[in-house]
Amino acid sequence: MTAGPSLHGDHHVHSAFSDDAVSTPAENLAAARAAGLDTIRMVDHVRESTTYVPDFLAVVRGLPQVEGLRVLTGVEAKILDADGTIDAPPEVLAALGRPDGADRVLLADHQFPGPDGPWSPRVVVEHLATGALTREGAVETLVSATVRAVRRAGRAQLAHPLSLLPKIGLTEDDVPDDLLDELAAVAVATGTPVEVNEKWRCPGPRVRARWAAAGVALVASTDAHVADDVGRYAWLREAVREDA
Repeated sequence: MTAGPSLHGDHHVHSAFSDDAVSTPAENLAAARAAGLDTIRMVDHVRESTTYVPDFLAVVRGLPQVEGLRVLTGVEAKILDADGTIDAPPEVLAALGRPDGADRVLLADHQFPGPDGPWSPRVVVEHLATGALTREGAVETLVSATVRAVRRAGRAQLAHPLSLLPKIGLTEDDVPDDLLDELAAVAVATGTPVEVNEKWRCPGPRVRARWAAAGVALVASTDAHVADDVGRYAWLREAVREDA
């Protein structure tokens, strides 16, 4: 039996501090309570130039306590390049895990971590078409950059892992076992939770099973951008049932 994520938690929920979400932290808290969750991680997008994080954390920490509901915090940042550079303010990364900081940084493959900075999926597709980049090279670069970012962060969570692959014409089947094992090893060594993400429907059954067997802490997430979606699982509920 595969050790799947608990559906009583939602480890990736956005508020209006993100420019593409609409609900307030208070509304997300109420939704988590209504859904019967025991854990919610409130997260919002950052870039290196972002300045709102102290205000966001103050609002979340000022929310009323709900018995039986643990409220965690985070910031979501993309992996910028092949070296694993993280697109977040240095002071935010330095404060991770401290009383004045967010609990974790959620590392996201929103763009491809190229050698000279982030590449859009379109650029990657063009490089693959011309032969400037091989499928194997693209996968290895993506995984290696993620591993480096996890090590660099120290306190990370992998957000929707491998979700970039379909955008560049690849699938999880293109990721060999040894690279999956490399990601699993760094996640276990650093205590990094890894999402099973409802919105992006990833990772798939092969990856979930391999990572669970390696001892990776898999956590459920909706990646909700509106309170109505908090803790609501359809694809993930079926995935957990199939994994059992």
